[in-house]
Parts: sequence; C-alpha cells; structure tokens
Amino acid sequence: MENSVPPTAISRRRALTAAGGVLAGAALAAHTAPAFAAGSSDADAIVVGGGLAGLVATAELAAAGRKVLLLDQEPETNLGGQAFWSFGGLFLVDSDEQRLMGIKDSRELAWQDWLGAAGFDRGVEDPAGQDHWARKWAEAYVDFAAGEKRSWLYGLGVRWFPIVGWAERGGGLADGHGNSVPRFHVTWGTGPAVVEPFEKRVRAAVADGKVTFRFRHRVDEIVRTGGTVTGVRGAVLEPSNAARGKASSRTVVGDFELRAPVVIVTSGGIGANHDLVRRNWPARLGTPPKFMVTGVPAHVDGRMLGITEAAGGRIVNPDRMWHYTEGLRNYDPIWANHGIRILPGPSSMWFDATGKRFSAPDLPGYDTLHTLKSITDTGYDYSWFVTTQKIIAKEFALSGSEQNPDLTNKDVWMLLSRIWQTPEPIEKFKKNGADFVVASTLSELVTGMNKLTGDGLIDLAGLKRQIDARDREIDNPYTKDAQVMGIRNALAYTGDSLSRTAPIHKILDPGAGPLIAVRLNILTRKTLGGLQTDLSGRVLDAAGTPIPGLYAAGEVAGFGGGGVHGYRSLEGTFLGGCLFSGRQAGRAAAAAI
Repeated sequence: MENSVPPTAISRRRALTAAGGVLAGAALAAHTAPAFAAGSSDADAIVVGGGLAGLVATAELAAAGRKVLLLDQEPETNLGGQAFWSFGGLFLVDSDEQRLMGIKDSRELAWQDWLGAAGFDRGVEDPAGQDHWARKWAEAYVDFAAGEKRSWLYGLGVRWFPIVGWAERGGGLADGHGNSVPRFHVTWGTGPAVVEPFEKRVRAAVADGKVTFRFRHRVDEIVRTGGTVTGVRGAVLEPSNAARGKASSRTVVGDFELRAPVVIVTSGGIGANHDLVRRNWPARLGTPPKFMVTGVPAHVDGRMLGITEAAGGRIVNPDRMWHYTEGLRNYDPIWANHGIRILPGPSSMWFDATGKRFSAPDLPGYDTLHTLKSITDTGYDYSWFVTTQKIIAKEFALSGSEQNPDLTNKDVWMLLSRIWQTPEPIEKFKKNGADFVVASTLSELVTGMNKLTGDGLIDLAGLKRQIDARDREIDNPYTKDAQVMGIRNALAYTGDSLSRTAPIHKILDPGAGPLIAVRLNILTRKTLGGLQTDLSGRVLDAAGTPIPGLYAAGEVAGFGGGGVHGYRSLEGTFLGGCLFSGRQAGRAAAAAI
C-alpha cells in the first residue's frame, strides 16, 4: 500500500509551490486572459527549459514537422544545461563495451538491480500511488537501456570510452542496492558530447524555421483555458553576456504571453536551492546539513515545479533526492559555492569527522545514500578520506566535463598520460584545494587535519590504530575486512585493474606516499521526485488525470513518472533519464498535436 503522507510532507510540497515562483508571476496572473482563439497559436509547442531533456524533446517535435518555441530564462551560453557540465556517464545494459570487457550483463540482472535500488513502496499497484507511474517508467527505461538506447545514440554519433566503470556497487546483497556488474559508460567527449547531437538537430531546425529560441524568457505562469493548457506567460529579462554557468541578471525589462496547444516543462531540479533541499530533506537521511557545496549552477532553483503545480500538476516523492558525500570546494569556482565530486576508486580509507572508520556499505563507490545518512548521524557535515599518492594517482577522478580535459577534448595522448602520472586536475586540487592535507608522516597529517577544520577531533593514536589494523589485513590474499575484500574484487575486473584501482598496498607504506587527507563535503545534486507523468510524459493532476496539453520531462519529472529511481540511483541514469523522458514526451506531444 502507498505510504500515508504526513502533514510535514504536505508542507514540503507546499513549500515547492511557495518557493517555485508563483509569487513571481502573481502580477501577471492577476489579469484575466481571454481564451485563446482557435488558430491563434504562436507555435505548435512550447518547450520550457533548454537543458538536455528540452533539446531532445524539441528535436523530436521538429523532426515530426512541428513548430516549436524553446524558452529559457538563461542566455544562450547555457544551452544544454547541467548536462554540459557532466562527466557524461550513461547506464547501458549488455553493451558492446561490456562484452569487450568480459562482462556478462542482461536485462533481467539490470532489472533486479534497479528494483533493489529503487525500493518502490508507495502505491505501486494503485493508479493514484506516488510510485505507480515511477515503476512503469523504470521498467520502460531498463528496457530502453538494454535495447535501442546504444544504437540510437550511436546513430547520432555518440561514442564511449571502452573501459566500463563500476559505480554504486551496493550494500552487499544480490537483490539489494547497487550494480552487480559495471554499467557506467563514459561518453567520449563527456557531457558536451552527449548534448552535441541534439543541439545540432535543434540548431538545424532553427535554420529551417521549425524552432525559435527565446532566451531570457522566464516563465511565471502556465496558462489554462477551459481546463486545457494553452500557453505560458512570464517576464523578459534584460540581455546578459554571462558565461556558461555564471549567474545572470534577474532584471525584468518586459513581459510576454505565448500560445501553443502543447507545453513541455523541462526545467530541471532544485539542487542549487539549498532552502528547498532542506525543506524537503527526509528524516531517513538524518538532519539536513548546515553546510553543503553546490553541484549545479544557480539557475537550477526549482521555480517551475511550483509554477506547474499551480497549473494543476501533481508533485510526488518530493522527499527523494540524491546528494553526494565526496564533495570538494572548487578552488576556481564557476558558480557560487561551486562543488566538485570525487569519483573514488575502492582503496581510500573513509573516516567520520571524529576519526572513526566507516564500515560496509559506507565504502568508496558503494552506497551513496547510506553513507550520507551515516555522515549526518555523526552531527557533522563532513567526513575524511585518508589515502596515499599512489591511490589518488590512479583512483581519483573528478566529476565534470571541465575537470577531464583529456576525455572532454578527446585527447588520446593526454588520456594515456594517466598511466604514468597523476592527472593534472587532481594535482591542481591537491595543491590549491581548501580540502586537501598532504604530509610525509601520519603525525603531520593529523596536525593538518585538525588545523583545517579547527575542531581538533582527530586523535593520532586512534587513527593510527585503525590504519594499522587495516594494513595488517594486506599480508594475506584473503581477509575479513570488507573494504580489502572489495579492493581485491575490483582488481579481479580488468577495467578496474587497468584504470581505476591501485595495486593493493598498506596506507602507511612510505613508498606509496605522501599521505593525503581529503575533507569531504556534502554536495547537492539531483531531485529524484517531481511532476508525476504517464508514459507519454503527460503531467497528471491530483486525481491522476492527464492535464490536456501539459507534458514534462527530465529532472523536473523525476526523470520520468515523478521518480523513476525510487529511493536510489544506479548512476549513469540521470543523463539517460533526460534522454529517454525527453524523447518520450517529444514524440507523444508531436503525435497529439
């Protein structure tokens, strides 16, 4: 049965409305608009949001011969949205790349993993349940990932780095959370290469007169006439030359009203709005952190969630979210409070703020949300990696297209240089980042850790005892230490042994040094709940009925159905969720017009 929704959850949903921009459009909404006359539309469809899902939906509409207005409050420099900044990881099942690496995957195994991670439990069989459409979207997406996803993208020119990554390895049970096998396919060219084919298609449609860009157009209201969505109203913002990711002006220079029989909302999530993140923070993840770093630009603020709810759309699962535990403060920030995530290999030792080692499944790369709860339970907002130069040289990767110039620029020589040297972005963070401590001895390391935080919580004797205990487990090829078992498991996979796992060694081995401690901050990222949609991407109202003319795709729709991931992600599924839901909504809307 669907979980009952406590009053606090209802207030959180109301908070989405209150903070989502309804007040911003109140002046416009106060004026009653005449019903749109038949044939008076400005386009066949309006797409709100120029991120990946919006580009995919627009490309599908244009391919079907429809005329589209693509609106975004940001300047043109931000076309592609958050996907541009991503590492470009995609979840594929039984791919050519997996088979090349000797990985035996299947649709059945992927679905087992998805269900174990998602934990759908809110009215799955009830058409009014919060997880009813989410689970249907999940099954459709796994079918897509195991079916035509790769061939579709390959036909558009997308290619992948041949070594498949193993993200979110899970909590220790076959039917529980986590990927049983590596499925994280890094796009050759990272996030920009995922965006590129769809941006090209849309720009070609602009040249053909099928698509019109309307940048600096901030939607404040979705207009309904006689129960049917008939367009949008909003404010025109002053021109801006802000670089991609930089905050742009919110000065209003005019207003607009545009008509179309279809509106598709593809506006993203709430990751940059820390107030909304905290209001929707679930008790199961502990106390909301007082300090977090931000993994998305400032315009990822959740405004359109509240605006679409005001138009009748139903928001479900607002308490489900995905934040990372390995965030670094960017020493060269692009947006305010800019955070970068470490994508760790399996070898760094992980300690809480007081110097107590985490146990399984709170190991690097295993179970993000379980570890998040373990961190918040300590009463502190940060934790520590204690590691070695030998480990970071091979195991540390930084999320983000700009942090991986070799992959992003398709530079084979620079990529190969990772074999004999630590990647330059890692070394720059080690040298310039506020969260790194480097020392030749453990005593010096502990002094630096305590100086960095000012808390004085790390005890040298206690930390040394735990590291020594772990190091003794390296002497034999078998062990009772779950992390050491995991390292050996990783080394048994060719992909990890080649590129993501350092040869197993003792942390206090002088030959592996220097010693490095990294303070890890909580990094906001993805909204897992959102607007509830059916498999056509149509937004549903509180009664479960599609709102005529209104569609949603991407993160604003929980990547499909209001929460395709359930409680947890298997990674590589955020970009893929934008691709799939954008395609579904675009094709369905084109057919409906």
